This record gives sequence, C-alpha cells and structure tokens, in this order.
Amino acid sequence: MEKQSSPKAEVAELELEAVIGFNGHVPTGLKCHPDQEHLIYPLGCTILIQAINTQEQNFLHGHGNNVSCVTISRSGVYIASGQVTFMGFKADIILWDYKKRELIARLSLHKGKIEALAFSPNDLYLVSLGGPDDGSVVVWSIAKREAICGSPAASLNVGNATTIIFSRCRDEMFVTAGNGTIRVWELDLPNRKIWPTECQTGQMKRIVMSITIADDDSFFFLGTTTGDILKMNPRTKLLADTGPVKDKFSLGVSAIRCLKMGGLLVGSGAGLLIFCKSPSYKPIKKVQLQGGITSITLRGEGHQFFVGTEESHIYRINFTDFKETLIATCHFEAVEDIIFPFGTAELFATCAKKDIRVWHTLSNRELLRITVPNMTCHGIDFMKDGKSIISAWDDGRIRAFAPETGRLMYVINNAHRIGVTAIATTSDCKRVISGGGEGEVRVWQIGCQTQKLEEALKEHKSSVSCIRVKKNNEECVTASTDGTCIIWDLVRLRRNQMILANTLFQCVCYHPEEFQIITSGTDRKIAYWEVFDGSVIRELEGSLSGSINGMDITLEGVHFVTGGNDHLVKVWDYNEGEVTHVGVGHSGNITRIRISPGNQYIVSVSADGAILRWKYPFTS
Repeated sequence: MEKQSSPKAEVAELELEAVIGFNGHVPTGLKCHPDQEHLIYPLGCTILIQAINTQEQNFLHGHGNNVSCVTISRSGVYIASGQVTFMGFKADIILWDYKKRELIARLSLHKGKIEALAFSPNDLYLVSLGGPDDGSVVVWSIAKREAICGSPAASLNVGNATTIIFSRCRDEMFVTAGNGTIRVWELDLPNRKIWPTECQTGQMKRIVMSITIADDDSFFFLGTTTGDILKMNPRTKLLADTGPVKDKFSLGVSAIRCLKMGGLLVGSGAGLLIFCKSPSYKPIKKVQLQGGITSITLRGEGHQFFVGTEESHIYRINFTDFKETLIATCHFEAVEDIIFPFGTAELFATCAKKDIRVWHTLSNRELLRITVPNMTCHGIDFMKDGKSIISAWDDGRIRAFAPETGRLMYVINNAHRIGVTAIATTSDCKRVISGGGEGEVRVWQIGCQTQKLEEALKEHKSSVSCIRVKKNNEECVTASTDGTCIIWDLVRLRRNQMILANTLFQCVCYHPEEFQIITSGTDRKIAYWEVFDGSVIRELEGSLSGSINGMDITLEGVHFVTGGNDHLVKVWDYNEGEVTHVGVGHSGNITRIRISPGNQYIVSVSADGAILRWKYPFTS
C-alpha cells in the first residue's frame, strides 16, 4: 500500500452555473433592487443577485458565516449585509458595490451577530444593530468607511432592539425597536453623538417584530408578536393609534410595508398577506401563502411586490388582482440526497425532510413535489426504466412514487427497524436493495403487483450509509458507519468480501471497470480498495477538515468528485490521485454530490438546503 502526499499542482476553480436556494428565515432578507430588474437575497454565507426576467445569477462571496441581514441603499448603488459568528468574535458587515458586484469594505465592531442594517436616504450613513450579545447601535460613514459613533441600543431595564429603519427624508434620524423598546434617534454629527428618545406607549407592552415608515416621515408603523400594529408619530414620539382590536394577526406581524398610495401590506407568521389601512386595520384584500412571511419588498411604487416566506418560497403578487404567483422555491431543510435518472441530465430529484422534489436542470424550476408529512426521507433512487422513484423513509417504510404525477405506487411497510437509511435499485428493475438504521441490508423482489423480501443480510452493526450496485446486478457494496464496507454476492445472497477501516464510512463508489472501489468517510481519507480480496491499494488525504459525505465517479472512471463538511466540491484525477478543480460556494456541509449522465454538470446539495450546479470542467 502506498501513502501519497501529493505536491501542490495548480488547482483550477470550478465554475458555478446556478444555485437553487433562498434562506427564508432572514427577516426582510428578500429585497427588490431599485432598478426593478433584480432580486437580492441571502443563502447561507452567500448573497444572490437574481435577475427577475432571466436566469442570470450573480453571487457575492465574502462572509465567513451565515448572512443574518441584507439591505440596499435607496439609490441602489450599495448593498450592505451582516452575518452571525461565534460567541465573542467580531461579526462583519460588508459593504458591496452593486454595479461591479464586488466588496468595497468590511466594517467590524459588533460581536456575535448583526441584527439589522439600514442606509440613510441619501447614502451618507449606514446604521447597524448588534445582536443580543452585543446590544449596540453604530452609525457608519459610507464615504470614509468608518464608524462615526455608537451607543447601547436599548436601556438596561428593557429587552433587546431587533429592528431598525431610517427616515425617508432626513439623513439624521432613524428608529430602532424590539422587546419593549421603541426609540427615535437623532444623529449629532459635529459632536459625533446619537441621541435617543424613548417613545411612550402607555400601558401597552409589546415585542416589535417588523417596522416600516411612511414616505413623508409622518408616521411609522410597528408590527408586534401579539399580532397588532402600532402607529407612532416620530415628531411627538406618541402613539397615534393601534389595531386591529378584534382579529389580530396569527403568530405575529412578521413583515410590514407602507405603500405610497396609503395603506399597509402586512404579512403574518401564519402566512397570511393582507392589505389594510389605519385606523381599523381590517383586511381590504388578502391572500394565504405557504410558510410564515418574513419579507415584503416592493417593485417600484408597489403595483407589484415580492413576498418571501420561511418555507423558502418567493411569490410575485400584483396589487390590483392580489393573486400570488410562485416564482422560486427550494428546500428549507437539509437536503439528504440527489439523483439523476438513468442516461439523462435534463432533470434530477432531491429529497429533504418531508419532501421529494424533481427539478428541471437548466431552468432550476421545480417540476414536482411529493410530500409525506412528519417523516424524513433519507435517500432516493430512480428505477432504470424511469417509471418510479424509490425512497427511503425514517418510519421504516420504502415508498415508490410515479415521477410524472407523484402518485404513490406502492409502500413496503416495516422494511427496517430503525428507519431506512440507504436505497439502491438494480438495472433490470426487478430488485430494490435497502439498508437500515440497525445495519441490515435487505434485498426486495419487485414484481408488477407484489413486493417480496428475498433476503435479509445481517452483517453490519450500525446504520448503512450508502449502497452501490454493480452494472451486471450480480454484486453490490454497502458502506456503514460501523467502519466496514461489505461486498455482497447478489446471486448467492452471501457476503463476498469485507473491508475494515477506523472510520464511519459515508460514501462508496465502484470504479466503472468494477475491480476497484473507492470509499470515504469521517477520517477524511479517500481509500482505493481491491474488490477481489478487500485489500487497500492507496489512501489519499481527502480534505483538511471535516468528514467527506458524498462522492461520485464518471462513467469513464477518469475523474471523481467529493464533497463534505469543509464546504468544498473537489474534482479528482482517479489515477493520479490529485485534485484538479475546487468549487467554493456552499455554506453548509455538503451531504451528497453527483455527476450528471453525459458529464455536463456536477450537482451538489448541502445541509443549509442549497442545491448548486457546477459546470463539469472536462470535455468528454
């Protein structure tokens, strides 16, 4: 066995073609740019600039951790974004140039998290609010890219401030609000101070979730967790009115926007979007959406607007007819698996938590969604004839669905004791091989109407993480988290060979000539093994940190790809054992990765719900 420490060759960058993903949990994270042609929203550590009418995407990379807030200046020249970081460390704010799509400056003062950001109306200042561990509000000069002054955001006897909004007319006034605190601030530039005035709400105690201000600064409106709206006067700092008195908004007013023509757009935590007016706040128009509403952003004056929800849906709504159009959607839980149908790269399927989704590759469109509520799908596979999607679920069932309609074709009940964790199909479409959380590998015979257990192979001591079947269907290999990979004879239904290593195996692949397999797992090593006698041929250092969770090999066997907890997609030369390309773009742990049939794309999926499509770097 040879140990290899490869000299650093020049490693090229993988080209990122498309991202399917939107973090709907960021409050007011979805923004429409003033040019009315682009949407800007966060996904993990990245900020996406998505053209509304075309497929074009741009990415702003620069944050080292998840983005927690995004804002755009009124002129549209600047974008600012803040992130979360670990306790006690500084969290960065990044100022971006929108036209050039590049980083202008990093502003770091706050610790732990940036809660909210706002630009002044004439792009002179940026004001930032630190998270609960920081609790300060800081005003930055955009021209000098430095802090002018700061102050604690709320007094000691109330909760934290969580939202912020700048005046629409004056560069010297802004409002912060949060748990029991509403403050109007005045910036005193000559003395480099900011002066707060506490707003009086009398007996009312409220936790503010969202905030908006009228175009002429006459009033600002606050949405609360109680589900009502407070209307405040910024000059007198007094409460003008509050409502609705009766039917309050379920799960709080999580998003609120003032319209130029008067009236408010209000989004609730229960997914209800409403147009209403002060002082009654009774719904004039309403529409029910999926997932709690976290952002409402206007396109232009507000004849059309976009709404983002917690379930990562982006809707376009025209004000006149108030009907929703779903324009983008993605997984909002960790994606567990990705699979292409046999021989085509036109579409692919992914699974996450309770749903399986089929995507059109080129347009990033969701074609089909199959939902099984309150269950978790751990793995999927297409039958080779393309007539069914076989899926593995944590309730111990194997379910088969029709890929065009999503109709449930059959269920195998009690397939495994501790959930089905891995699944594979044979190319003659007559067998399904499943692995369970208890370590059993089961071979199922699939007839026209019947599904019969052919054999239960009990060797593994812990859950099965990956199953791959040989092309001639006479052999398969299963990887398990007990530190073994077993090669099974599918004709005699016995074990042929066992591979032992001090690791939790996460993934395994047959070399297309099928005399070698490659494995990887939590020890970060990529190992090549002889199928015939189970001996190790060589080991490569797969990554510098974190487990390797996914791997796939081309049909020719010249290159393979890996992805894992270091968030990098790596393309390897099989014979040299060296990295040729690296793809940077994920911000969660990569869970699975596939090369499309025909070697056009690499698709990788991650624990933050993102699906990334990369251009395959070699022409086949």
